[in-house]
Amino acid sequence: MRIAVIGGGPGGLYFSALVRQLDPGHEITVWERNAPDETFGFGVVLSDQALSGIERADPAVLSEMRPMLAHWDDIDVHYRGTTFTAGGNGFAAMSRAGLLLALQRRCAQLGIPVRHGSEATDVDALAADHDVVVAADGANSLVRERYAEAFRPTVRTGTCRYIWLGTDLELDSFTFHVLDTPGGAAQVHAYPDARHTSTLILELSESAWHAAGFATATPPRLAPGESDERSIGIIAELCKDILNGQKLYGNNSRWLRFPTVRCDAWSRGNVVLIGDAAHTAHFSIGSGTKLAMEDALALARNLCEQPHTEAALAAYEAERRPAIGSLQRAARASREWFENVDRYTHQEPQQFAVNLLTRSRRVSYAGLRRRDPGFTARAERWFADAAGGAVVGDTAGGEVCGEASPPMLQPFTLGRLELVNRLVVSPDSRVPAHDGVPGDLELVHLGGAALGGAGLVLTGPVAVSATGGAGPGRAGLYSGEQAAGWRRVVDFVHTHSPARIGVRLGHYGPDGPAEALGELRRAFAAAARRAAGTGPGAPDAAGFDLLELDCAHGSLGTSYGRLRHPLDVFDAVRAVWPDERPLGVRISPARWFPDGDGVDAVVRIANEFAARGATAVHVCAGPRADRDGCADPDPDPDAYADRIRNQAGGGSTFAVIASGSIRVSDVDTIVLAGRADLCVVDRPTMNSPWRFPRGTPDRATSQEWS
Repeated sequence: MRIAVIGGGPGGLYFSALVRQLDPGHEITVWERNAPDETFGFGVVLSDQALSGIERADPAVLSEMRPMLAHWDDIDVHYRGTTFTAGGNGFAAMSRAGLLLALQRRCAQLGIPVRHGSEATDVDALAADHDVVVAADGANSLVRERYAEAFRPTVRTGTCRYIWLGTDLELDSFTFHVLDTPGGAAQVHAYPDARHTSTLILELSESAWHAAGFATATPPRLAPGESDERSIGIIAELCKDILNGQKLYGNNSRWLRFPTVRCDAWSRGNVVLIGDAAHTAHFSIGSGTKLAMEDALALARNLCEQPHTEAALAAYEAERRPAIGSLQRAARASREWFENVDRYTHQEPQQFAVNLLTRSRRVSYAGLRRRDPGFTARAERWFADAAGGAVVGDTAGGEVCGEASPPMLQPFTLGRLELVNRLVVSPDSRVPAHDGVPGDLELVHLGGAALGGAGLVLTGPVAVSATGGAGPGRAGLYSGEQAAGWRRVVDFVHTHSPARIGVRLGHYGPDGPAEALGELRRAFAAAARRAAGTGPGAPDAAGFDLLELDCAHGSLGTSYGRLRHPLDVFDAVRAVWPDERPLGVRISPARWFPDGDGVDAVVRIANEFAARGATAVHVCAGPRADRDGCADPDPDPDAYADRIRNQAGGGSTFAVIASGSIRVSDVDTIVLAGRADLCVVDRPTMNSPWRFPRGTPDRATSQEWS
């Protein structure tokens, strides 16, 4: 085959070396517009796993790289005068210039010509004269733009500004620093890239960038290859406590906003994209160089294994697209976390560190525990102390040294209601009820959930009127007989478990004419009296511990603009519901805002209900559009809850309950990082935490539950 490679960066050079090694008969030429020793930026990060893959594919390449690699195992989080270290991570980095030199040497050994200083501008001619054209020309790919109608790219630019710098500071770990500036928090991402040098990236919001004086310091134009020296001087002063007297310098360093690149297709005829030309992932979760080299390996292998070019390019894309999609979702979550870091600066340092380390949702509490049990043990003890939970062990020097239960098994006070743990079960299966009266199946359904280990059990939808049921044969609370049926369920839960039980009240039919709205409010108030067993209109006491107004379905809530009616209903319920019992509201942002917008409106909605006396806001997540403009089949189920808890004041003025395909194994991460107070999960196992007191050898753990 005759193969043209456009771009002599790591991806293009590594592909060329691999494909020649796999089949020496291939004729390969690399076009690179820059000189051999001309490169921009500083260190590139590679995981231990990535290095193992490079060694398997071509040991000679790793042999060239190894003397230049800087290894580390720890991640340090510096925040508010504290430092938290999490080990067991296994990463390495080297200078980009050193990596290019190693790959250039390998290509020279294999007889691959690299035409430095030559830009391939006529892609059509190359495609006509070669069997394959590999576009490895970066995030600003000219090839991708040349065939935009085929690749169908989208490029979404982040809101933060960042600048990539080098320093003589010697580091032995990946280091995050969160700095206070007049315009908000700024973050430093720093890591070693050689024995005596490190890479430092400063990232900050637009408001912080202006407040720090960078807008006036930055020259209107910089010559090619020139760095923004005035900004570097300001950064050196801002980071003087970090740099400890060491030098800070640039290499074509200027302020940028990160572009997230996605393409609907990665090939057109015999032209194929790899690396940043096809996709980008934010620098906060790893290196684009790593992704480009992994693309190169997959493409080289498929070109040698598949029977023809078309099959090889299709197989390459099929192999790499799922991994890239998963990584881009994680990168989006990580990028947005740093773009909104001010949302989390109210957190205690220990919680902030956990939140930062798990921000991408790819690293979980369980993953942290496997990597560094000591780090998670300290976090568990802090969380148990904050939650008022038990920590068994001695104290030394004022520090609790014993073992704490996992975060999800820590108690929580919801208003004045004591919950034994953070797990909520809310069965929504279709349990039939004759004339709206819950029967044996409802008792088994909810009673089993309580016995399974939940701290709080919530009913499915319960109608407040005969015309407002969630479906034929569904339960209600608009008669004394129904209240008595619910009392039987509530008594079972209270008698046989320490769980608490709440009712979800809703109206699931049409609102009807305006004069019917007053009747509907009266129906909700009457159902609330029956749920609590208070007032002259409710002689039958169901005795629920909590009431949740369901605004996630039907007519009670569809948008911020139609909030008046749900608030009126909430006021009617609040007036009759006992003050000592929690009153919550259930909202569904994905239903109200299916295009993924309206997050700020959801925050305002939560605050509106909290101002009316809501003890808890239950946020039901669901499929939504990706905020970068592409469909997202795997949304973060706790994303809306996180926003409400950390921006709307949840966690201090009201509790936040997250739900939406949350696995039991996710709960520790969510509550420890402060993204929600409670989580609705699928039914826990029968290894209930209260059946196995601390010290019992077979006591259930969160790992067993997962």
